Amino acid sequence: MSSLSIQATDGTGRFDALLVRPKSEPAGCVVLIQEIFGVNAAMRALSEWVADMGFIALCPDLFWRQEPNVDLDPDAGQAQWERAFALMNGFDQMKGLEDLAATIAAARALPGSNGKVGTMGFCLGGRMAWRTAVGTDAECHVSYYGVGIEGMLDDAPRIKRPLLMHIAEKDKFVPPEAQSAILAGVKGHPQITAHVYPGVDHAFARMGGHAWDARAATIANGRTAEFLVKHLG
Repeated sequence: MSSLSIQATDGTGRFDALLVRPKSEPAGCVVLIQEIFGVNAAMRALSEWVADMGFIALCPDLFWRQEPNVDLDPDAGQAQWERAFALMNGFDQMKGLEDLAATIAAARALPGSNGKVGTMGFCLGGRMAWRTAVGTDAECHVSYYGVGIEGMLDDAPRIKRPLLMHIAEKDKFVPPEAQSAILAGVKGHPQITAHVYPGVDHAFARMGGHAWDARAATIANGRTAEFLVKHLG
């Protein structure tokens, strides 16, 4: 596990990305997109999981314009949540998209990369995975319980590469009416596959978290693994 420094394309500075390499290269790359808690223990564990599957994992620090290297624990109390929501509210998503595009370009240029890059995001990152599907040239995208996607469905026709969506039926941040709108908005789209996981809450795939559900997470992660192998090699 190491760190890669990436130049922001708007010339305002550089930001760090966690880098975890697989045992064998060349390999496809997966850009992991953080939750609202920064590049924390959960994102480090997910990066290691991706590398264990045989991909190069890159997890950029998207909050760097507000505060570099944020590392919060969602299970450590209300103060951590309040700080996370403040950072989320101060986050410029379009600048974040620029930073993700820069990370995708850096991933393609890495020694050991086979040139194929996917994105995978959780919560806020799930929303940003939709944005990367709309606005970047990555080969594929995975969105876990993305928030607010129901307000972005007009962009669905712009998605030209495969997008896999994991939706929690009991997601407190994505109510039933929002889920219905999302499912209706992506129905029949040739590049989008959406799965709903019954009876589980937001962050059901965060191992060790309060909403962790082993069965749903195993099914979702298995689908993700097959999807990444298919599109990234």
